[in-house]
Amino acid sequence: MLSAAVLLPGSAAACLPHRCRQSLSQLPSLASWGLQLPNSISHKATRTAVRAQNVVQDTAVSADNPAQKLPAFLAELQNRQTGRLRSPTVDQQGRIILKNLTKSELADWFEMQGERRQRANHLWRWMYYKDHWVQDLEETHAKQYGFGADFRQSFNAQATLDGGLELQSVHRAADGTCKMLFKLKDQDVAGAIETVLIPVVREGSLKPRTTLCVSSQVGCAMNCQFCFTGRMGLRAQLSTAQIVEQVIEALRLASQESKAAALGLQGAAPLPPLTNIVFMGMGEPLHNLSAVMSAVDILCDNTGLQFSHNKVTVSTVGLVPQLRHFVKNSPAQLAVSLHATTDEVRKRIVPVNRKWPLHTLVAALQDTFPRRVGKSHPRHVLIEYVMLKDVNDTLEDAHRLVELMQPIECKINLIMFNPHQGTRFTASDMNQVEAFRAIIMQVGPTCNIRTPCICS
Repeated sequence: MLSAAVLLPGSAAACLPHRCRQSLSQLPSLASWGLQLPNSISHKATRTAVRAQNVVQDTAVSADNPAQKLPAFLAELQNRQTGRLRSPTVDQQGRIILKNLTKSELADWFEMQGERRQRANHLWRWMYYKDHWVQDLEETHAKQYGFGADFRQSFNAQATLDGGLELQSVHRAADGTCKMLFKLKDQDVAGAIETVLIPVVREGSLKPRTTLCVSSQVGCAMNCQFCFTGRMGLRAQLSTAQIVEQVIEALRLASQESKAAALGLQGAAPLPPLTNIVFMGMGEPLHNLSAVMSAVDILCDNTGLQFSHNKVTVSTVGLVPQLRHFVKNSPAQLAVSLHATTDEVRKRIVPVNRKWPLHTLVAALQDTFPRRVGKSHPRHVLIEYVMLKDVNDTLEDAHRLVELMQPIECKINLIMFNPHQGTRFTASDMNQVEAFRAIIMQVGPTCNIRTPCICS
């Protein structure tokens, strides 16, 4: 087990059963198990199926040896991602990366060490509760409700709170937008990971807020023709820990800015409260589905980071089976990057349309977000539509978009295109965008004009 965590030094150890007092340092290290993970798993395998298999295997494991369950536990974590570009679940020292775990999984891990499951709640608050966000248990030393020296030593030999990202630089724009650039630790991957803090102040809104745009992959495999990230190709899948760490680092930055501004330091500008998270940065989130869904669970846990499910939005270019799975199993919001109203145009600028054409995608949205006239709907889908001059911005496109969305509970965002070096596309004129929006607003759903997050 882990040595006793202490609120008052030495007080907890005496309360533990004798059979639970084995030191964690006496257990074999994670690396010594020589765990052989498969290079890939079937895309049709689900976390539920893997867990069901593990339950059968675990029936043969003695309750007196919970550590024997750990190899299967680690294998399940690794199998959340598929392909050769997945991120590790243990660091180079063989220590488990705990930010990959949801709270219930963290409790499972403690139990496998012979600890009480309730210990997970204590650690969880240090990891995620406001202004804690610890990166190492040594940060809790000599603090109220911190961890004792024996616990810290044993814990640090077996686990890490590192999120697997290294902040490289921060770039601020005149409008308050703040772009953070990260690189992956312990992985030889070219390219930076972009995370963007976007202050939002709208007419009629009493409270300004900040939206955080996070990435789910390095690069992207979808190859959308107007998207800079899409032209990079997929370079790495981000782990749950690496997704969550983007949010933690953004919260740290916002907290530092606010404290500096309160002290009157020159150049310090506090950001409005960070309330919204959108998975609209680098990558196709539903191409990294399990890692993203676990990250959403962590972000929305009400004893940690406490983001509302209604304020967390996951975007997809239209991977239909994954879309259905996400809507069924996650209460977070969904955004769909539609970008065209005909298959002819969409398969040219969004190649995934060749596999799941418009009628298939729209049918899935109608099944999952049906419009009920005169009745409130608990959820709606957000339709993203990048405005490309002379490509998809005609008034005929506006009428077709209204027709496509008529049976679907949705809102529409018209995205102003952000030109980048090497692109052959140009942004639609604002007059054309406003005329496009006016047609939708006459008979269709709510429609807003938005600036892009990173790509699009």
